[in-house]
Amino acid sequence: MRFLSAKILTVLLVVAGQAFAYAQLAERASSTCTVSASGSDDAPAFLKAVSDPSCSTVTIPSSTTINIGSRLNMTGLANKHINIQGTVRFNPDLKYWTGNAFFFPFQTQVTFWILGGQNIVVDGGGTLDGAGQAWYDAFASNSSLARPIILTLFQATNVTVQNLKMINPPEWVNLVNEGKQITYRNITINAVSTSKNAAKNTDGWDIYRSDNVIIADSTINNGDDCVSFKPNSTNILVSNLSCNGSHGISVGSLGQYAGEYDIVENVLATNIRMSNAQNGARIKAWAGKGVGSGIVKNITFSGFVESNVDNPVIIDQCYMTSDSDCAKYPSNTYIQDIWFNNITGTSSGKEKAVVADLGCSPGGRCSNVNVNDLNITPPSKYGTPSYSCANVELSGDAASLFGECDDTS
Repeated sequence: MRFLSAKILTVLLVVAGQAFAYAQLAERASSTCTVSASGSDDAPAFLKAVSDPSCSTVTIPSSTTINIGSRLNMTGLANKHINIQGTVRFNPDLKYWTGNAFFFPFQTQVTFWILGGQNIVVDGGGTLDGAGQAWYDAFASNSSLARPIILTLFQATNVTVQNLKMINPPEWVNLVNEGKQITYRNITINAVSTSKNAAKNTDGWDIYRSDNVIIADSTINNGDDCVSFKPNSTNILVSNLSCNGSHGISVGSLGQYAGEYDIVENVLATNIRMSNAQNGARIKAWAGKGVGSGIVKNITFSGFVESNVDNPVIIDQCYMTSDSDCAKYPSNTYIQDIWFNNITGTSSGKEKAVVADLGCSPGGRCSNVNVNDLNITPPSKYGTPSYSCANVELSGDAASLFGECDDTS
């Protein structure tokens, strides 16, 4: 009950913030500026319009594709409506972007566009186009290539991004970094390569050092995490998503860096359709010598319908760590108060009959893990579904499916 109350409070806080943002924008709705295509780099004109205090609304018309050939720093905004009816396309000038995209130290990320401030709405029914094909092809022969994120919300409060298509991302699609009261709704993401070189690391959303985030009512076709909760993500609601080809709804990975304490707390992921994916509901934390520490607490995965998923339900608390090293150096990222509820569908058979694998580090690193209403089947050739677990005591009406968990200490 405490968890549901916290989530309801989160929703109410964000909705109240949205109402305030729209009210502020409505007061200045008569001040609208339009950005037109120039045939060259349209970033300066876009930046000028957005930074102009007399332009409360900046519109890109439906018949317009603006070309972004230089980086967009839109931080420090207030009471701004960016109405993208047309297309914002990021010119695939790899030489320029590899030297000029904004750098974020966490996992060595770069981004085309940083947007920050307070009371901001980005919408309009248009498209953000990362022109990713050139990046996919270049990354195939240069795995150290830093590929830009399409849109990064940085130090943003009370921001709504909705009713947009985001296509061809070079890497991650969205990063929320140090944000509060953030809502994404009705977003369509498509990351597909047209060559033999795959579109890799195309996470739909990565949440980092942020609080009170909602991601809802969206469709994602990509090649990595549908949504990933990175370190220090709290009070997150993810609902009504359709994810295809992804690596799942993922907590983590956490505890990677020595000296860092990672927190992911109060997360509800509900009403998720997961198809043709590596993972469904996933928690991953590092173990081994010289890694970091942290806590994963109060996480609920509920109402997942899965189809052709390699690992429909998974905890990996020995992430990127051998069994022997994990036994010797268990994870210092503790996992507690976890619910996997009402998860149904089919596995791909990649793990043969195994449809759920809750693998915790030895030494009592997982506690209060609950499993309820699990009904997942492998391909018929593998027979009866198998449920595996290690170093954890399970509760809930589906605990009996797992039997006695292995002890790897």
